[in-house]
Amino acid sequence: MAKRTIHMLVDDIDGGDADETVTFAVDGVQYEIDLSKKNAAKMREVLARYIKAGSKIGGAGGGVARAVPRGRGPAIVDRDQSRAIRQWAQGKGIVVSDRGRIKQEIVDRYQAEAGR
Repeated sequence: MAKRTIHMLVDDIDGGDADETVTFAVDGVQYEIDLSKKNAAKMREVLARYIKAGSKIGGAGGGVARAVPRGRGPAIVDRDQSRAIRQWAQGKGIVVSDRGRIKQEIVDRYQAEAGR
């Protein structure tokens, strides 16, 4: 049996057909809204005065720069190794959670002692 999925944009203002997704930000929060050409033009018209008076601080990508770089995750691939590290840490009196990510410093100590 064949299936066909149809993706339709619905105007978030009036429930009609939407032609585009418009992204915008206010007070540091980004939003997106699906609008028809008519409603998108109305929105841009209302915002034009504020855009003209404001200062552009971001590019077209809409991304926000990170103040703190992402940390690299622990080099653990499987559950068995994770379980072994937790048991080792608890045996050494190191506080480690029963679930979730293991701190990289704990993984490094385990690997150093295990000669890996």
